Amino acid sequence: MYKSIDTKCVQSGYEPKNGEPRVQPIIQSTTFAYDTPEEMGDLFDLKKAGYFYTRLGNPTLGGLEEKISALEGGAGALATASGMSATTLAILNVCSAGDNFISLSTIYGGTYNLFNVTLRKLGIDCRFVNNHTPAEEIESLIDEKTRAIFLETIANPAGTIADFEKFAAIAHKHGILLICDNTIATPCLCRPFAYGVNVVVHASTKYIDGHATSVGGIIVDGGNF
Repeated sequence: MYKSIDTKCVQSGYEPKNGEPRVQPIIQSTTFAYDTPEEMGDLFDLKKAGYFYTRLGNPTLGGLEEKISALEGGAGALATASGMSATTLAILNVCSAGDNFISLSTIYGGTYNLFNVTLRKLGIDCRFVNNHTPAEEIESLIDEKTRAIFLETIANPAGTIADFEKFAAIAHKHGILLICDNTIATPCLCRPFAYGVNVVVHASTKYIDGHATSVGGIIVDGGNF
């Protein structure tokens, strides 16, 4: 059944059963009770789905993850402590010491410092380009150790809009991941998976939060890589 983005904003991520609260409750427990140690063992061994420690997830986080994944049209999502955490984990998921990736230079200042300073200390090289760099020049920076291309839908604070068509074509041609920070656009204005992006990250601190009261991040997997 088709659902508008307005309906997804309200309904996605939480489906109360008969007699349960209509509004999703905030779970404030760090641990969860199970009847047998075997059940706990299966959870720890990832043999079954469920919650056992809030650092790894709980129903409140799960609801948020499912909602943002639905809004973006993704296959699944992971909530993180901040937008910078989401970006860091997205890169470290594919890059190790000795690897490199390409990024637009017109990106959020914190992200630029992460790429230009912090990740270099871990042996991960970032090769910066701009939105107007010719495709041939970008491709000349790609080698056997290049793992990803990173861009922002709408650059913060420059306001430039990423050339999805060009960067998606390059990433797909070379079999590398295309990661997009969709914080400023939000899925209400743009859903990057429709333009060839593989992973979307958000600083939910900004427009997803909407009222400057909480810090958070989201990684959404497009299920297309």
